[in-house]
Amino acid sequence: MKRLALRLLFVVALPALLVAAWWLVSADSTEVYWPPLRTILTTFPDVWTGERLRADVLPSVLRLLAGYAAAAVVGVALGTVIGSYRRVRAVCEPVLEFLRAVPPPVLVPVIMLFAGIGDTMKIAVIASGCVWPVLLNTVEGVRAVDPVMAETARSYGITGVARLRNVVLRSASPQIFAGLRQALSIGIILMVISEMFAASNGLGFTIVQFQRGFAIPDMWTGILVLGLLGFALSVVFHLVERRVLAWYHGLRTASRRSS
Repeated sequence: MKRLALRLLFVVALPALLVAAWWLVSADSTEVYWPPLRTILTTFPDVWTGERLRADVLPSVLRLLAGYAAAAVVGVALGTVIGSYRRVRAVCEPVLEFLRAVPPPVLVPVIMLFAGIGDTMKIAVIASGCVWPVLLNTVEGVRAVDPVMAETARSYGITGVARLRNVVLRSASPQIFAGLRQALSIGIILMVISEMFAASNGLGFTIVQFQRGFAIPDMWTGILVLGLLGFALSVVFHLVERRVLAWYHGLRTASRRSS
């Protein structure tokens, strides 16, 4: 119990310190674009009502989850194939390096030409950026599978789907989750950027509308919502990761204790 309380203290301490510093620094601010934190917090409940949450936050979250899920499926599938076969990797690597170097926001106008300006475009933009960390980490994770373990599985007749699920993906799962964690933060950024182009709802659209209407405290509340959303998604991801990789974290804990 004491250990849990100490961990919670460490988690809460830095955010509380930053909020306190923001409050003190901005307390006497008279600048239009830098309102006091108390003004922003007072404005928050008036702006983000239940209706606005349904109209703007929910669509953004659904687009993010759709793009993120598509990137996860494509990234893990392609990464497994590329990481498993040396010739495939040799052929695909130059193309992958070229595509990875193209910033996803630059692709927004191109994707709009093919996908229009609806939700499909926004999901495609999110997926196009999220897929790379998942793909590249999956490739490296599959390549790093212990050859002794792979040979042992082959000796026991574990092949096909069983080998893929129980040996390859299980061994690569820590690196796959590392890529998924990176992709989550990229997805939030691209969610906002995609909604700034020809959108009629969403967090990115709303924040831009506040900025154009010089509703500066309202704009800052939108930024706070983005931060809270990112934090909530990070917590959920951490819980899922701890559950799926419980065996891995158990091995690491046992290894540290034995050493």
